[in-house]
Amino acid sequence: MTSKKRIYLKQFELKYGCNPHQKPAAIHSLEGRKLPFSVLNGQPGYINLLDALNAWQLVQELDEVLGLPAAASFKHASPAGAAVSVPMNDILKEVYDCKDLELSQLGTAYIRARGADPLSSFGDFISLSRKVDVNTAELIRKMVSDGIIAPGFDDDALKLLKEKKGGKYLILQADTEFRSPETEFREVYGVGFSQLRNTVKINEKSLLTEVVTKKKQLSAAARRDLVLASITLKYTQSNSVAYALDGQMIGIGAGQQSRVDCTKLAGSKAETWFLRQHPKVRNLPFHEQVSNVERTNARILCIDGGMTAPELRAWKSQFSAPVEALPQEEKAAWLAKLKGVSLSSDAFFPFRDNIDQASKRGVNFIVQPGGSNRDEEVISASDEYEMVMAFSGIRLFHH
Repeated sequence: MTSKKRIYLKQFELKYGCNPHQKPAAIHSLEGRKLPFSVLNGQPGYINLLDALNAWQLVQELDEVLGLPAAASFKHASPAGAAVSVPMNDILKEVYDCKDLELSQLGTAYIRARGADPLSSFGDFISLSRKVDVNTAELIRKMVSDGIIAPGFDDDALKLLKEKKGGKYLILQADTEFRSPETEFREVYGVGFSQLRNTVKINEKSLLTEVVTKKKQLSAAARRDLVLASITLKYTQSNSVAYALDGQMIGIGAGQQSRVDCTKLAGSKAETWFLRQHPKVRNLPFHEQVSNVERTNARILCIDGGMTAPELRAWKSQFSAPVEALPQEEKAAWLAKLKGVSLSSDAFFPFRDNIDQASKRGVNFIVQPGGSNRDEEVISASDEYEMVMAFSGIRLFHH
């Protein structure tokens, strides 16, 4: 670490900090360095920039390692979704409300990132790894979002995005040449902290060399998804566990004190993602005037059930024909079809309960650091479910 004195220079004022009463607030750059972004439109907020800077690092790293356009949907300094550009089947296009649209590669990555957990992504900050084209801008224009960061924008795409939110949509252009100092600093309650920033390289070689289960074979898709999930966790508030399938995150459990709670939370999100593809959920008979956001909420209520009488009446009023929530036995039968899911954990599994939980959500492939006193118990549980598990030796805590 460097011992040189660091001086930060104020660049511009923010409206306020994390909360409206936290004023004044401002953005500073390190003396002799530019900011890693420029503001093309709108007024940045404190949390906007925390999201933007974490999200940009995430998609930049995904694109560099996997060689595909990448997208992330961020909320409160953790990703609600992340994906790379892998073509979608017709069912997923229908679920994501884009079945009649031509999608660019970047647009595909964005729709996957935004569509996985739409409740969490509502009012998100978007990050894209490549220059934004008109196709992607058209998709973004329809979504409820606070802002975007990308390395560039086609002229027509920028024009479209500048019209969003009455001309106040926040648009940041990332500086692709910016290199962060090796040492990073922060202050909490008058105490300064410094550390080497997390420069660990995450790729197939660093993650997947040590396979510890009886089953050893990892498909190319599983390798991609395990890398995707692990890079996503690198920028997710810990503790965290992430489920990935088909080039996108389908469940992220962030900021939990208990690791099994992370696994359950991420698994619950993965279940909801898959159940949204159930024919009864896809084919709910909505009245024409019901908006896309209301349709998404209604579909998730169809999955969750457990509504009070007033909630049930309000829910049923959105449909042109009688409907019922999805029965438990039908949910179980549908979820039994979920297979091939990859799971990454930012730290070791202390007990086999995490593996038991993962097995209920179609997980066949796992990567985790290893190093628990109960590693053998966890390996044995993975063998029981015929999973493939690798020990990476890399912990990915992020705070």
